[in-house]
Amino acid sequence: MKHRVAITGIGAITPIGTGVEELWRGVRTGESAIRTIERFDASLFSSRMAAEIDFDPLCYMTPKRARRLDRFSQFALVSAQMALEDARLTPCQASDSGAGVYIGSALGGVAFGEEQHEAYIRNGPQYVNPMIALSVFGGAASSNIAIELGLHGPSLGNGNSCAAGLIAIGEAARLIEDGRVPVMLAGGAEAPLAPLTFGAFAIIRVLSTRNDDPATSSRPFDRGRDGFVIAEGGCVLVLESFDHAESRGARIYAELTGYGTTMDAHHMTAPHPEGTHAAGAMTAAIRSAGIAPDDIDYVNAHGSSTVLNDSTECRAIRIALGDHADQVSVSGTKGLHGHALGATGAIEVAICALALRCGHLPGTANLADKDPACDLDVIPPGGRDQQASHLLCNAFGFGGINASLAMKAV
Repeated sequence: MKHRVAITGIGAITPIGTGVEELWRGVRTGESAIRTIERFDASLFSSRMAAEIDFDPLCYMTPKRARRLDRFSQFALVSAQMALEDARLTPCQASDSGAGVYIGSALGGVAFGEEQHEAYIRNGPQYVNPMIALSVFGGAASSNIAIELGLHGPSLGNGNSCAAGLIAIGEAARLIEDGRVPVMLAGGAEAPLAPLTFGAFAIIRVLSTRNDDPATSSRPFDRGRDGFVIAEGGCVLVLESFDHAESRGARIYAELTGYGTTMDAHHMTAPHPEGTHAAGAMTAAIRSAGIAPDDIDYVNAHGSSTVLNDSTECRAIRIALGDHADQVSVSGTKGLHGHALGATGAIEVAICALALRCGHLPGTANLADKDPACDLDVIPPGGRDQQASHLLCNAFGFGGINASLAMKAV
């Protein structure tokens, strides 16, 4: 028997707000968090903007714990703790249920590794943080969450680029659907703001160079888009079977109903121009949800603000939804919070859950002159009061990785 999957807790650390209320307030306010980078000197690069977060780990953990975790793992752990608190579950209750944790990240602790390499070159190995080997690997975040919270269930860290967070949620949902566990923590974390780590993306010319006006630099579906803007952050959701959630009287934000993932097998940075495989991920999500394309009311697009991605995604949506695509609202929120790589999909799933619960679809920040190639009903800045019943949330990543989640209002 396929078990229904509920979202009962949200923990988020994002450029537009930390915690559920602040995240949703940031969406409704509609102000971009993208600014000129302050954390390091980015003057050598063509792009000098990012969505940074003012985050003090000592507000959430002891100094000793903070010293043992790099920023990537700090984001993941604090997001997980916030998600459990929001779900009104204690770590002991989660552990007793057999809960596990799935976390996605494109880069893991690479930025911390860069920092320690600088210390090594400058002063020698005795100045390297002894935790480096335990911090840079992709599974560090999920492991640290499991250790801190005492979770003995399935644990996984995936590195599926910008789709990693959404894939972590989709794969965790499958465990619950199959009856293997009743509770999972799942999401993504990313801390890429270090000079070389950031600069690597500038070098391959995928970042916006609208340095004179950072707040408008990320502009999904707009004719003037010229690249994405890197962000940092973390987001973890508590997923439960409906039986488990209802037995304890949990508040349910939304239901995860379907999940699909495919591979372009085409290019490391460019999407397949026909969009057929991205469409295949959406179609798989719709089929696994047991619904028809005509049931979809809204698509939360990957909408990275790159020249190729946005128009190709619109093409893929048309393939997946057919004639019904003209009746569907579409938007992308990266103009607000930037692109936190592997964490972004998880942040956007959280936004979708709140949109379903609150009856409001987020707008597309900085959409001033819609690209004719993006020929869908793209929601303008400010959003739209509309109660969606079923939606899709997309995440596409380097390497041609495509993933889509189907969600339902409850």
